[in-house]
Amino acid sequence: MSDRLTRTLGWLAVMVAAPLVSSCEIRQEMWNQPKYEPYEVCDFFGDRLSARPLVEDSVARGQLDIDDVFHTGLTESGFVTEFPLEVTPELLARGRERYDIYCSMCHDKTGSGKGMVVQRGYKQPPSYHSDRLRNDLPIGYFYTVIKNGFGVMPAYGYQIKAEDRWAIVAYVRTLQVSHHANIDVLPEALQEKLGGLE
Repeated sequence: MSDRLTRTLGWLAVMVAAPLVSSCEIRQEMWNQPKYEPYEVCDFFGDRLSARPLVEDSVARGQLDIDDVFHTGLTESGFVTEFPLEVTPELLARGRERYDIYCSMCHDKTGSGKGMVVQRGYKQPPSYHSDRLRNDLPIGYFYTVIKNGFGVMPAYGYQIKAEDRWAIVAYVRTLQVSHHANIDVLPEALQEKLGGLE
């Protein structure tokens, strides 16, 4: 092999290897940059904490709950009695979807309290169709139970956002009405289609 060919191959090898070597150095510099691990002691601040406290009155994105009634289900005089948002077919569809995901395993799809986990030994929740839950308790009660839990029911406030909690409450009310509805309230065409079932 000639000297010229050897030198050319040598330079070619250097040109190919140079970016690889320099990228390793860059990666190492980024990997080994100065930083604090969570709760690591820090001499820079007087309290020696690397994690800084939140600025007073700061609110995380999506956590600003200005409307207390909407986010608590409560008024000054007690539970909310009217929905704080418009009940639409879309809201009910969303409520049904969220109910099926979060509630039906205990309350079942009809709200009678005989869901799959109850059939496997979990404590049975009350039926939504009892006179007490249907007639005596306002919608704010259902909202606060979803948010904060009650008895063996866990709190879902961190899993279900406020709008979806209200959608579930609207759907529960729909279940209650449909379970006790009289066929006479339906249009005649539907009454005939159902064949006079009561």
